[in-house]
Amino acid sequence: MSLPTAQKKPATGDWHRADVIAALRKKGWSLQQLALENGYNQRSSLSKALGSPSPKGEAIIAAALGVQPQVIWPSRYNSDGTPNRTRGPKPMRPDLRVVKATTSVAQDNLRNGRG
Repeated sequence: MSLPTAQKKPATGDWHRADVIAALRKKGWSLQQLALENGYNQRSSLSKALGSPSPKGEAIIAAALGVQPQVIWPSRYNSDGTPNRTRGPKPMRPDLRVVKATTSVAQDNLRNGRG
C-alpha cells in the first residue's frame, strides 16, 4: 500500500494560481489576452509568474487586477515592497584558451600514438 506523496504548498499568504486566474477572468482578462496585449507571443510568458518569481509578469498581472504585486505574492516581496530575490553570482566559465590548448595537446598525442 502506497502513501500519497506530500504536495508542495504555496507560501502562506500568496494567492493560489487558480485564484489569480479567476480574478483576471472577473476583470475580463485571460492570461493569453493579457500576454498578447503586453507584447508577448505566448500565454506561457505570463503563466510562469504564477508559479515562480517573474518581476515583469507579476507587474503585468497585478496591474490588470488593480493591485500591487506584493498583495498577490507577499512571499516574494519585502515589507517595503521591494523584491526579496537577488541574482546569484555570475557563473564561472572555463578559460577557453586553456581548454583549447589542452584539447589540441591531447589530439596531437592521439595522432602520434602517445595517448
